[in-house]
Amino acid sequence: MRLDKFLKVSRIIKRRTVANEACDAGRVKVNGNVAKASAEVKIGDLIEVSFGTREVRAEVTAIQEAAKKEDAKDLVKYL
Repeated sequence: MRLDKFLKVSRIIKRRTVANEACDAGRVKVNGNVAKASAEVKIGDLIEVSFGTREVRAEVTAIQEAAKKEDAKDLVKYL
């Protein structure tokens, strides 16, 4: 699954366009490397997103094309 879509489905970032812009600005890393929005995400990847002074680190535990709000928390494990 594309990184920008996964960020939206997992509710790390609320909108896909915002996720795309964050990737373009270099604020998203996958496994320690700056990633583009089109990067493929797989189970076990470590995603880091910088929101100004705050940084979110999460490990991908599952991948789904769509998820309800209650199920989105099961897609990642926050570190």
